[in-house]
Amino acid sequence: MKTYAYGFPRLGKQREFKRLIEGYWAGKVSEEELLSGIKKLNEKREETYRKFVDSHPQGEMTLYDPMVDTALLFGVYTAESLNDYFNLCRGKNALEMTKWFNTNYHYLVPDFGGKKPQFKLTKPVWDRHEGAKENVHVIGPLTFLKLSKGLKPEYFAGALKELVELTVEYANTKGFKSLHLDDPAFVLELSGEEWKAVEEAYSLFEKSNCPVNLFTYYDSVDRLDVLFNLPVSGVGVDLVHDRGENLKQLKEIDRNGKTLFAGVVDGRNVWRNDLFKTAELIRELGENVVITNGAPLFHLPVSLSGATLPEELLQKVAFAEEKLKEIKLIGDILSGRTEEAEEWVKGINVPFGELPHVRERVSSLKDDDFVRKPEYRERVKVQKEKFKLPLFPTTTIGSFPQTEEVRRIRLLYRKGKLSQEDYDTFIRGEIAKAIQIQEDLGLDVFVHGEFERTDMVEFFAEKMKGIATTGNGWVISYGTRCYRPPIIYGDVERKGQMTVKEIAFAQSLTEKPVKGMLTGPVTIIAWSYVREDIPTEEVAYQIALALKDEISDYEKAGIGIVQIDEPAIRERAPIKRRNWKGYFDWAVKSFRLCHSSVKPETQVHTHMCYSEFGEIIDYILEMDFDVISIEATRSKGDIIEAFERVNFDRQIGLGVWDIHSPYVPTVEEMKEIVERALRVIPKENFWVNPDCGLKTRRWEEVIPALRNLVKLAEELRREDG
Repeated sequence: MKTYAYGFPRLGKQREFKRLIEGYWAGKVSEEELLSGIKKLNEKREETYRKFVDSHPQGEMTLYDPMVDTALLFGVYTAESLNDYFNLCRGKNALEMTKWFNTNYHYLVPDFGGKKPQFKLTKPVWDRHEGAKENVHVIGPLTFLKLSKGLKPEYFAGALKELVELTVEYANTKGFKSLHLDDPAFVLELSGEEWKAVEEAYSLFEKSNCPVNLFTYYDSVDRLDVLFNLPVSGVGVDLVHDRGENLKQLKEIDRNGKTLFAGVVDGRNVWRNDLFKTAELIRELGENVVITNGAPLFHLPVSLSGATLPEELLQKVAFAEEKLKEIKLIGDILSGRTEEAEEWVKGINVPFGELPHVRERVSSLKDDDFVRKPEYRERVKVQKEKFKLPLFPTTTIGSFPQTEEVRRIRLLYRKGKLSQEDYDTFIRGEIAKAIQIQEDLGLDVFVHGEFERTDMVEFFAEKMKGIATTGNGWVISYGTRCYRPPIIYGDVERKGQMTVKEIAFAQSLTEKPVKGMLTGPVTIIAWSYVREDIPTEEVAYQIALALKDEISDYEKAGIGIVQIDEPAIRERAPIKRRNWKGYFDWAVKSFRLCHSSVKPETQVHTHMCYSEFGEIIDYILEMDFDVISIEATRSKGDIIEAFERVNFDRQIGLGVWDIHSPYVPTVEEMKEIVERALRVIPKENFWVNPDCGLKTRRWEEVIPALRNLVKLAEELRREDG
């Protein structure tokens, strides 16, 4: 029984990828040192593969994102130097960023601008396929086109055919021995015309001089029969996240002698595989089957080594390296070697983290618990009278720069080298500085800066029962930006007040309103590894009730504005729209449960970023917030089109500053976005704010950008008279 794995994290056990790239940006690492370091890191990755599985892709490594690499390879963009390359990723004219399918990985979005694509093979400034021969990793033509923007329907079939031809030419010219075609877009709901275009274009792979293996993942493929009829050697299917649909088709269709790469090990969640049950499934699939993972492993931390988890939990989980081990162990079982596998699975079904009173609280919820009264049109009058904000009120999204000093002090505190009292004193000092900066800049609604928070999900995980943090379980979110997803293993409730102390202190320093900042239940779930032994909606309601208790304490402490961030509500949606209703029913209800019992005068904000919000605008309206802030800069304000077709009666802040770039926008550049939005949004409902939190930026960038933001608001008010 052969084994195969793909998508192993590029980050490195010590986050070497991040250090190399960011060192280059900072001028501390030369181009030669960068490329040499990346090469060594990739060699370590491939050594790890070889330790466990028979084969794996080559050429997976990127300097930022494989989609921008593909766009450069096929001449959609040009980059004469590494600085040009990184300018596409994070410069003034950086490509739009959005979520990769329904994951928390962000990719850079190629944009055809409505023009007919003009592809050509180019020599990239950095060749990620240098030296690669076996199973060379390339983004599939369908995925590249479906995940790009600005491609008119009439150009789709021709562009698809041209990309296949160029992919074949590229493989033949480079002398590849086999090709790993990374093509997850086949799990989308493709139209009849698109399937027809695929059959015609992908038939050209018969001209390839090397075998082509096509991999799909994250969901089921509606027409697996089409894929097994293509001139490819093998097809990879996800049997973990397919809702049983892939498996059903595999039992019905003719695989035409093609290799089935059976994705039976979960690449997106950390729970250990039931190895013996999986081995039985592999037996049922018949001959010519290769055992592999059901989604790329880059969604997982590199290794359990260094993870700070309770012993009971360590017996239940596996990270990327351990997932490779699971693939190997399934093969061992099928070869009659079972001892190591038996040891591996012995703790997976042992109960851990149950809180019966939390389950009872959820089961007792009634319909009224999800409804806020009075309606928005009534409570907005009370809020306007209370806050008396000017036209075009200004605010930020939540966090301020996490300086080296902030990180150093937090590390000392976490290591027990700094007392609680000294740490609290330091944090209060940083909050006081942030409040004074906001006073000096003239912002209208303040934030406390979140200096005490490592991450918007991990911070809350540490304050709740039933959720564990990993210590060193880093995962890439985009580019070099990393986060540590917590593990929701049991029933969830607050250990005590989570954020009230810091918010109340900030509010005591100013007459301006300070927002209480919370991460919403869907985002906590989406950016964590969620338990699978109870329905996810029940987990969401448990978290929502904990946040509801926190908001109640906000009101008691005199906090009048609360922001419940839900940037992940779109990304967590099922890939296939036919499965949306069930998801959005509980996602919306969990948000409403958080704030349903607040006072009319308490203003509820939410924040979302970098997703296709136009697709879910109707669901967003059901969340019943008072104010929403939303990303608009990289999309150049395109999101406003979504509001042109709905009766949007709430207040909104469209981001006017892309905080993922160090570039400081001018007043004029910000104003361009606002003026477009004001064609649709009444000025009385419009807020001015950045795209997202400012945690990753430096004060040297933040202060001038916020100064321009305030100048913009003042200019808009003067023009309005």
